[in-house]
Amino acid sequence: MILLRLPRVVLHLIEGLLTCALVFPLMGQGARRRCIQTWSISLVAIFGVQIKCIYQGQQAPAARALVVANHVSWLDIFIINTVHPSRFVAKSDIRDWPLIGWLCHKSGTIFISRGSVRDVRRIFQNLVDSLREGQQIAFFPEGTTAAQGSLLPFHANLFEAAIDAQVVVQPFALRYVDAQGDLHLAADFIGETTFLSSMLTILRAGPMTAEIILLPCIASQGAHRRSLALAAHSAISEALRPAA
Repeated sequence: MILLRLPRVVLHLIEGLLTCALVFPLMGQGARRRCIQTWSISLVAIFGVQIKCIYQGQQAPAARALVVANHVSWLDIFIINTVHPSRFVAKSDIRDWPLIGWLCHKSGTIFISRGSVRDVRRIFQNLVDSLREGQQIAFFPEGTTAAQGSLLPFHANLFEAAIDAQVVVQPFALRYVDAQGDLHLAADFIGETTFLSSMLTILRAGPMTAEIILLPCIASQGAHRRSLALAAHSAISEALRPAA
């Protein structure tokens, strides 16, 4: 099975690269978002991952919002893009990944050096301006991936962008489950796992469903970035808690 699917992944990545290089310069913002959504849906399907949207409190993501989510896998970006195409803030080392790094760059990803306060300051006004213009911006406030079943503390700095742009914070909770509804550990992208080994693990894995839980928006007006981070962390943690 993997011998059949791996060439499809490579061809799909090449298609994405050509689209970004040749077609994106001719597209408006809305058309790019639709293209990213369609491409992401196809990529996820090639990997054999099904998408399940779970709505808690609202039936669609907020039109103007700073999207935040827990971070499990490199797949997270594409899972979110299937339902809510966004420009992501991502760690700078992703820029060096073969094919995927260039693809993320050309699709509008904003790269930031991990733990660099100077880099946060560098991109901050860009985030605020983009949110004010109605662009969809998303980031993973844990700052790195965490094994399913755990949730790291949220870094608060970028939540300030929602306050300055006067938009809500839109939390998503992500988890990957198997046919029995248990956490599918093949999705975990932690430790010394490389992008290639993770990709091959997912291709070899049994049926996987990515659950994306849309949580109620959090108002930013009059809030502090730390309170926003804590509220988002609490909402996502509660959504990911196993049923009693």
